[in-house]
Amino acid sequence: MTTAVLTAGGCRGAAARGALVLATGCVALALSVLAAVGVGSADVPPLDVARTVGVHLGAPWEALPPLRDSIVWNLRLPRVLLAALVGAGLAMCGAVLQAMTRNPLADPYLLGVSSGASTGAVSVLVLGFGAGVFALPVGAFAGALTAFACVLLLLGRSLGSTTRVVLAGVVVSQLFSALTSLVVVLSGDAERSRAVAFWLLGSLASANWTSVGICALTTTAGLVLFRLYAGHLDALAFGREVAAGVGFDVRRTEPLLYAVTAVVTGSLVAASGAIGFVGLLVPHAARMLTGGRHSVLLPSAALLGATFLVWADAATRTVFAPQELPVGVLTALIGVPVFAVLLRRRTGAP
Repeated sequence: MTTAVLTAGGCRGAAARGALVLATGCVALALSVLAAVGVGSADVPPLDVARTVGVHLGAPWEALPPLRDSIVWNLRLPRVLLAALVGAGLAMCGAVLQAMTRNPLADPYLLGVSSGASTGAVSVLVLGFGAGVFALPVGAFAGALTAFACVLLLLGRSLGSTTRVVLAGVVVSQLFSALTSLVVVLSGDAERSRAVAFWLLGSLASANWTSVGICALTTTAGLVLFRLYAGHLDALAFGREVAAGVGFDVRRTEPLLYAVTAVVTGSLVAASGAIGFVGLLVPHAARMLTGGRHSVLLPSAALLGATFLVWADAATRTVFAPQELPVGVLTALIGVPVFAVLLRRRTGAP
C-alpha cells in the first residue's frame, strides 16, 4: 500500500515537473524568437517585431516602414525560425538515436547523413550540378539519402546490432568526407572553396521561407511520429530484448525510426549545413531536467535545442560584427567544454 502510494506520488511529481519544463520552454522560445529577430545591425524593438508579424498574418495594424518591415519579415524572421527548427530537429533526433543505440555519444549525424549531404552540396557548388535556387538543398538532401542507403546496404539484416550501426555510419561518413575533399581539391577555385567551407561549418545565412516551410514540415512530422513511439523508445533504451519482451515489434520499429531520423536530419542539414554538438549535448541537458521518459524528453529537447540555436545564431550575427561567424563554429566552441564537464561528471574524474 505504502509503496503504491509512493509510486503514484512519484509519477505525479514527474508529470508536474515535465509539464513545468514544457511550459517554461514554450515561453522561453517565444520570447527568444522575438528578441533575436530584433537584434542586429539595426535593432528593432520586440513590439515592432510582433506588429510586423501580425500585419503579415492579416491583423489590422499599422505596418512598419517598408525597409524595416523587409528586414524583419524577409531577412531576420526566416533565419530565426530556421534556427529554431534546426535546433529542435537535431536535438530530437539525437535523443532518439541515443535511446535506440544505447550510446550517450550518438548524435543525428551517426548514420552518415551529414557527410552525404556535404558531398551533395559540394557537387552543386563546385561541379555545377543542378541549377536554380533549390539546387543546393536538393543536392544536399539527395546526398544525405544516398549516404543512408549506403548504411542500410552495409548493414543488410543486421540493423538491430547497435555496434554495426555505429561502425557502418562511421565508414560511410569517412567515405563521403573523402569524396567531398576530393571534389574541393580538384576544383581549384578559391572562391568556391571558401563558399564550400562556410557551408560545411554550418550556416543559416541562406534562410528563406521555403527552407523554413520544408524544415517545419519534416521536424513537426518527426516529432509527432517519435512521440507516438515514445513507449518503444523507453523500452529500447534498456535493450532490444527488453523491448521485445514487453510486446513491441522491434524488427518493424527500428527501421522506421532510423529512416525518419535520417529524413529529418537530411532536410535540416540541407538547409543549414552540419551544425555540431546540438544533437549530442541538448538531449543530455533535457534528460537532466525531465528524466528519461521520451513522451516528455522529446518535446523538451526540441524546445531546448530550438532556444539554444536561436541565441547561438544571434550571437554569430552580432558579437563578431561586421564579420559573420558560421554558427557551427560557435556551437562547437560552446559544446566542447560543456561536453568535457559532463564527461568528467559521468566518469567520476576528480
